[in-house]
Amino acid sequence: MKILVIYHSFEGSTKLIAETIAKVTNADILELKTKEELVKTHGFMKYFWGGRSVVFKDKPELLALEKNPTDYDLIFIGTPVWAFTFTPPLRSLLAQEILNNKKIAIFCTHEGGPGKTLENMKNEFVGNEIVSEMDFKNVKKNPDENIEKATEWAKQLFSKMA
Repeated sequence: MKILVIYHSFEGSTKLIAETIAKVTNADILELKTKEELVKTHGFMKYFWGGRSVVFKDKPELLALEKNPTDYDLIFIGTPVWAFTFTPPLRSLLAQEILNNKKIAIFCTHEGGPGKTLENMKNEFVGNEIVSEMDFKNVKKNPDENIEKATEWAKQLFSKMA
């Protein structure tokens, strides 16, 4: 079974979880990168810029994908939570309409709550089978706990799918 982990990460939490899943499942990994910087600031103003980008359903131009998702049997897709949903780079990926008839496991990272992130992701992946979902809270504050949670989740899903 060929596995791919696709993710977007702003401050590293989603990247840590994605790398953990990739290591556990021996998957390839693909980071969604934008041609231009999404959020022009860190600190408090990042919430304003990030939230604005989500509300306006921005679809920033992505750098060329280094892997072709159509070549994989199982795809993990992860995002941080911005304004209670997924980030604009994921919206850009979805707009490419390259994910059809795939088994997809979705995950998000957050500091407070997942909001409607997972629900919104499921609604966007029409024509695919969502095989599992998971959220990871306070990854930077509790990295070991979240790495263990990601490891167990990926192992269980991998054994179920194999």
